[in-house]
Amino acid sequence: MAAGAQQPSIVPTELEQQIFGRLLDVVHHGGLGTQLRVAGGWVRDKLLGKNSTDIDIALDDLTGKEFCEKITDYYEKVISHELKTPCVIPCKPGQSKHLETAKIILSDISDITIDFVNLRSEKYAENSRIPTAEYGMPEEDAFRRDLTINSLFYNINTNLVEDLTRRGLEDLKKGLIVTPLPAKVTFLDDPLRVLRAIRFAARFSFTLAENLKEAASDEKVKLNLRSKISRERIGQEVDHMMSGKYPVDAMCHIRDLGLFYIVFAFPEKTVPPVLDKHDWYVHVLICN
Repeated sequence: MAAGAQQPSIVPTELEQQIFGRLLDVVHHGGLGTQLRVAGGWVRDKLLGKNSTDIDIALDDLTGKEFCEKITDYYEKVISHELKTPCVIPCKPGQSKHLETAKIILSDISDITIDFVNLRSEKYAENSRIPTAEYGMPEEDAFRRDLTINSLFYNINTNLVEDLTRRGLEDLKKGLIVTPLPAKVTFLDDPLRVLRAIRFAARFSFTLAENLKEAASDEKVKLNLRSKISRERIGQEVDHMMSGKYPVDAMCHIRDLGLFYIVFAFPEKTVPPVLDKHDWYVHVLICN
């Protein structure tokens, strides 16, 4: 965003205000200094004028489990309302869960599941897409994310949108798909982010940045996508693309970036099926 430009704001719905207010009550009751930031998709969607119930809270000084324990303690002592025990999801690096996440429902207010996780930084080994995750500062957490449009925060304590990569808001305004760090570095660290970039480009009819397309087409990135990412994870991303409004756009991006035979590769030692006339037509349409 250019210097002097007006900072965009988010006006939470009445229900969201209730939820955020309750979380701040927990902070104040516990004498905590915790900053509560809604991260990623909710912020992006609200700025695009879309509704979202995907509330992910990033914490600066507590784990998700620790903060959920503060919530349940507050409910027990102040509200006299018993919450269901928070669901704690342990690290599952193979499924892209690199840090423990806690989930809770403020059942006296809504049935929305709220996720809590601490801010983090990530470091990748050369031969793995599974990072070593550590506590991080807000800016470190923003830069380790896949795309600038997904790196924005909404600080509940201050009611301000935070653009710590200093280009997320501008890219959202322009409809541009860009990585916070150099695209090739980002994709070599985690090649699955190539497909996430394609998915979001198709979902919002946004434009893939030229340096991102160059990086996604790089032969080493393609090799890593083939060798580092399981067929299951690739399939999940394709499912998201196909269930969106513009699946053809996603398939065209995959074709244009030279990724078709990687994304839709047959398993090794499997004889490709014989395609009927209709299948051949679809195959030719996509691949040419």
